[in-house]
Amino acid sequence: MLRRALAAEGLGSMLLAATVIGSGIMAERLAGGNLAVALLANTAATVAVLATLIALFGNTFAGIAPAHVIGFIVAQLCGALIGLLLSRFLLPTRTSPRD
Repeated sequence: MLRRALAAEGLGSMLLAATVIGSGIMAERLAGGNLAVALLANTAATVAVLATLIALFGNTFAGIAPAHVIGFIVAQLCGALIGLLLSRFLLPTRTSPRD
């Protein structure tokens, strides 16, 4: 059960980090300089993914023993780092400067 919870924590952190970073980059590119629109798009994407992750993985954590907290912290950090790397390497890079 602990492995399943740690895997869910890592996967959830990875998906959330990739969504926040990726949607922020894409919203900035698509908003055409309007920071309010970019912030709104980034917030909407983050809320939608966070709600989905909670619905999917929320029942995985019935009770966390204090001895397992370090494992969850490590799973979150590893998942977030993987999400960062995925979002940075999978998004297309801009080839020409903005006019």
